[in-house]
Amino acid sequence: MRVHRTDHARNFAVLPNCVLQNRHLSYTARGLLVDLLSRPDGWREDGRHMADTSPQGRGAVRKALKELAAAGFYRVEKVRLTDGTFRTQTHVYDTPQLVAPDVTRPVAGAATAGPGDTPPVKDGGKEPSLPAAQAERTAPQVEQAQQAEPDTQAPQAPQAEPDAQTREAVAMLYRVIRPEPRLRLGAAEAAALAPLVAQWLERGSSAQDLAYALLPGLPARVHSAVGVLRSRLERKMPPAEVPSEPSSQRRTEPSKPWYAECAECHDPVPEPGICRTCAGLGVREPAPGAFAAIAALAATGAARARTALDAARQGPAVVASMAG
Repeated sequence: MRVHRTDHARNFAVLPNCVLQNRHLSYTARGLLVDLLSRPDGWREDGRHMADTSPQGRGAVRKALKELAAAGFYRVEKVRLTDGTFRTQTHVYDTPQLVAPDVTRPVAGAATAGPGDTPPVKDGGKEPSLPAAQAERTAPQVEQAQQAEPDTQAPQAPQAEPDAQTREAVAMLYRVIRPEPRLRLGAAEAAALAPLVAQWLERGSSAQDLAYALLPGLPARVHSAVGVLRSRLERKMPPAEVPSEPSSQRRTEPSKPWYAECAECHDPVPEPGICRTCAGLGVREPAPGAFAAIAALAATGAARARTALDAARQGPAVVASMAG
């Protein structure tokens, strides 16, 4: 028999051979165990749903679960929460656990557990662990840890109330991301992003500017909404406006004319002062052909004015024909 294997980079599970090659379990039980171990932690699925989504019926799935429970791979327990309610928890192991954790076994001489005892109370803040990891902690280590813990807890300092700027920034952030269900944030995450949003608001940005920067182009599945928002708020931060100099402090220089005028007759001269005529050094002579050009321009304008007056006297039809 030749076995062909493929290197997988994602979507695979690593299982011990004691699960896959356990000949004391039926193939149905082993296949069901492999399916359960490939699911992520926190997966919720009961036996009826397993049977409805597989070719085997409910009887076969029920029998396979009993096999796994007897072999120590599968366990169902009821725990009582702090509010008095009960909840059913299912545990699946990749190595057989013949002794269930937190279960008191009777000893010879006297019964240590009776039918009236209540199930153990579950601590919601404690992370679950395998019994093997619990057994590694010996009794001296437990006593040493209990002695190191103080009897009384130090009083926690009251949390400071957020200022008005932080509350405004948090409210603006929630208002912007409300249309996008992939960007759900908790109160602590929104408070952590509030300083960045406050910088946007200080630089004159509006809710529409934030929406254009945060919402478009999101991936199909957002694994960390706070990470995506922080990255976009930092990378797309608008530039800070340079404070303009007050008008009272600006240096105003007098505008210089592009020409100079004579101090007496106000005629243009090359340099400031008086012209040659006012200084008595000569008589101003017009440029050659200047009078002829002025006379021709005046004659042309007069001829046009006479033509327009004659057309107005003759009627509007002549004026329209001239305009066309």
